[in-house]
Amino acid sequence: MHEWALAESILATAVNAADKEKIKRIKEIVIGLGELQQVEQDIFEFALGELIKDQGEKLKDVKIKIKSEKSNFICNNCQNHWTFDDLKKGINDDESEAIHFIPEVALVHSRCPKCGSPDFEITKGRGVSILSIKGEK
Repeated sequence: MHEWALAESILATAVNAADKEKIKRIKEIVIGLGELQQVEQDIFEFALGELIKDQGEKLKDVKIKIKSEKSNFICNNCQNHWTFDDLKKGINDDESEAIHFIPEVALVHSRCPKCGSPDFEITKGRGVSILSIKGEK
């Protein structure tokens, strides 16, 4: 259901943004999916397709493009970089599920794989966003 809620939010946000810009018909929406959000892309795309059917003329024949963004973490102590795949090696399924809903939880359940420091940042791969909207005025 997480994917359906995200799809509803994306479409509502796109329509709202188009209305503000006086766009009559949205032709394309480019969506960014951060890896840490762990969105099931097949379910998300299906949800978008089904929800678009109920949106009327504004989204008729809209093209949806999805760009996945791999995660990146950087240690503030030793400057080491690592990914979510690296992070998953040191966490259990419950911790991975928590990160799915709140990516910042990774900061609680992990340490730098090189120096062991808990002081690191998530620099990429977080969240879901609309990267661009194209349409006709």
